[in-house]
Amino acid sequence: MTTKPGVSRLRHWLRRKPLVTVVRLEGVIASGGFRNGLTLAAIDRALQAAFRHKRAVEVALFVNSPGGAPVQAAMIHDRIRWLAERHHKRVTVFVEDIAASGGYWIALAGDEIVACPSSIVGSIGVITAGFGFDRAIEKLGIDRRLYATGNHKGMLDPFRAENAGDVAILHDLHVDTFDLFVDLVKQRRGERLAGDVDLFDGRVFSGQRAARVGLIDTVGDAWSVLHERYGEDVRIRLYAPPRLPWWRRLRGEGSEAILGALEARWHWARFGL
Repeated sequence: MTTKPGVSRLRHWLRRKPLVTVVRLEGVIASGGFRNGLTLAAIDRALQAAFRHKRAVEVALFVNSPGGAPVQAAMIHDRIRWLAERHHKRVTVFVEDIAASGGYWIALAGDEIVACPSSIVGSIGVITAGFGFDRAIEKLGIDRRLYATGNHKGMLDPFRAENAGDVAILHDLHVDTFDLFVDLVKQRRGERLAGDVDLFDGRVFSGQRAARVGLIDTVGDAWSVLHERYGEDVRIRLYAPPRLPWWRRLRGEGSEAILGALEARWHWARFGL
């Protein structure tokens, strides 16, 4: 088959234009339970396609997450770095509304981090939240019957009084995860971090302040940065995670879906979003 000269010239012209592949990483980070949760399984195919594109000069990640499950955050970060090194691609992270807690953990995968001046960045720490219903069921005359092997098998059961031993175990888990987080921040940001500000007390920063203390590199928006870097002819190709079939999106999950939605709402509301 003979290719028409005009089509051939168009293909040649398109190939000469710089190409940036884009993946959006948005939502509460969770291993399951959230309909719109951010997980490695949900985005891995899009990540692979973005990094494998041979003509891509870099991969841009649009991050918008208040955090969530630390293991998933670490898995997503590590996957991005592995793909970047495997395919020799530069990675720029563009923070939208927020990259906090696990969201910032993911953002650390970028060789460069850019945020809007009013973006929320940081919240380097670990948090666990829950409720205690032990006094409520006592007032209702309800007995809680729990049968388990080991003193801590029923750890953090919300229907029994708080146990100091359980809290101590949870604290150790927090410390271990927090230390991993801090080490990663220091490894990825290095000498760019300000030495006169406590960056690891859980506070958040605006994009402007985050740039001053070294949590990000600069403030700006994706299109301005990419146009300045590659010119007005830069091409953007978005790789989106596959959507669930419509019948699965409509299907209810009862109380599990409601609780998942409430917990997701709590993650966003912590930062006024």
